[in-house]
Amino acid sequence: MNRLDRLVLKGLAISWLVLGRTGAALAVFERMLRRWPDDAYALASRLNLHAQAGRWVEALADSDRLVAVAAGDSHAWFNRGYVLEQLQRWDEALAAFARATELSPKLDRAWYGMGLILIRQQRYDEAVTALKRNTELQPMSPYGWYQLARVHVDRRNPEEAVKIIRHLKGFEPKVAAQLERETGLQAGQPASS
Repeated sequence: MNRLDRLVLKGLAISWLVLGRTGAALAVFERMLRRWPDDAYALASRLNLHAQAGRWVEALADSDRLVAVAAGDSHAWFNRGYVLEQLQRWDEALAAFARATELSPKLDRAWYGMGLILIRQQRYDEAVTALKRNTELQPMSPYGWYQLARVHVDRRNPEEAVKIIRHLKGFEPKVAAQLERETGLQAGQPASS
């Protein structure tokens, strides 16, 4: 009966979310957690609702519990890194993103998160490594490319930034134009594929 009860409550919470009733969904997740305090799905869901509402301290409390009960879940560690980043706890966020990439080396968002933290800490060489990995995993996403170009500018390596801008012109011309405006670099025509 416990399994059926859990499925019914999970379905109810999902229904509330589909209807945009996050408060009602939150109440269901809290009910689930009173019955099953270690339910990773309910913890992750409540964490996400707290994060969406900007309740970072509550999200972190859920994250503490989630990584304790689901220590091998890379997404739990990614979410923890994201919450810690919002709380400006940079070193802890970096460690959480690193743990996420250890558990799931193809988790592109965690590499991107690492890159952002490393940029903030002015650890540019390490940021390049993280962002290159992100762009390998998500070659058509402009975000990693944008940050990578900015790092190359900060490292006083404009040639590499120009290569990235040229590359971006082939699939994200608006982002390439933004980089040209922000950096003063001109890349000319897009690179041929």
